[in-house]
Amino acid sequence: MDNQARLIINGGKRLEGEIAVQGSKNSALPILSAAVLVHGESIFHNCPKLSDIDAACRILTRLGCKCRRSGDTVTVDASHISENEIPENLMRRMRGSVIFLGSILGRTGRCRLSFPGGCEIGSRPIDLHLSALKQMGAVITEEHGYLDCQTPSGLRGAKITLSFSSVGATENILLAAVLAKGVTEIHNAAREPEIVDLADCLNKFGAKISGAGESTIRIEGVTELSGAEHTVIPDRIVAGTYMCAAAITRGELILTHCDPSQMNGFIPVLEQMGVRTYTYGDGKIYLNSRKKLTAPSTVRTMPYPGFPTDVQAPFTALCTTAEGTSVFVETIFENRFRHISELVRLGASVKVEGRVCVIEGVKKLSGAKLCASELRGGAALVVAALAAEGTTEISGVNFIERGYESIENALRSVGADIKKISSV
Repeated sequence: MDNQARLIINGGKRLEGEIAVQGSKNSALPILSAAVLVHGESIFHNCPKLSDIDAACRILTRLGCKCRRSGDTVTVDASHISENEIPENLMRRMRGSVIFLGSILGRTGRCRLSFPGGCEIGSRPIDLHLSALKQMGAVITEEHGYLDCQTPSGLRGAKITLSFSSVGATENILLAAVLAKGVTEIHNAAREPEIVDLADCLNKFGAKISGAGESTIRIEGVTELSGAEHTVIPDRIVAGTYMCAAAITRGELILTHCDPSQMNGFIPVLEQMGVRTYTYGDGKIYLNSRKKLTAPSTVRTMPYPGFPTDVQAPFTALCTTAEGTSVFVETIFENRFRHISELVRLGASVKVEGRVCVIEGVKKLSGAKLCASELRGGAALVVAALAAEGTTEISGVNFIERGYESIENALRSVGADIKKISSV
């Protein structure tokens, strides 16, 4: 990964064409973690080529797994797990690395790891994860920035009620519970499609999970999981980002390999702004944004099936050129408007007060030098730059590449003037 790479974008080009949506990063990561639980080989199709996925494979290799990639297929052989510790340098590479906690505990009975790194978008407390695992019999100690988790009597089923429907906590409980003794129930569970995908994958391995996608999930522990093949779902956040990119350039786009039913949280916002969308049963969605855009009513980020926090940033970029005033309320993370100061450098009129962002649409944006500081905010800068007059240079591309597979190639294929410049 080139930490000094830059994206050079000459804006004002209308996007038109077709993009195939990559596999979901937020689904692939817990599914790769699930491979740890399997005594044998697992095959995962539609795995995106991302730095976060590479980091997950490095963690698996460190644990003793054999990983190999061929195209979009990743094969993991976890027959011989030899380690239960994730070193600090690997934890810092990926915020989602804590998702390995439940699977390592379930497989080996012990896990030692440092607190995770990644994008600084606000606190992502893992208290819910740790509290749930304690209820299942884990003994957890913290020392010098490391967590040492052990299960002296093995993991056992429990009734766990989450105070917040955390995706990560729900996933970690699922991973820990499938090999635990007895029945585990998760109440106020996250309902995201990525939760359903993980449960579907685990059930293919031989787990007994019911209720995924609903507020209560039931897991009946089994003694062993066997390898299987699974195809990762499409990335709805990447799809939403490309829809914003097409809309801000008043373009026309067809997205393939996607699932429009998983995007009901934000497609209505696009339509409210004047974007026309049509969905097809074969995993396609058509978008047409030839008309002028108008500001949507107040948008609040919410857990699924509400408006996703992960598409808030691209949508705020889109609204910088919409007619009228847009208001975004961020209810999930407290520091997810870090990209706004960079949008202002392009000429956007935006004010932030705490968790509220108010955008006054302007007639034009102008190119500038920008710096991405986190994943989705970086994608938002790309969206805005596509509509800005002149040239925009974006550094911090390594953040964007955590979640978008060759974003420059995808956008160039539909008419964007964008290129990636690597450091010398």
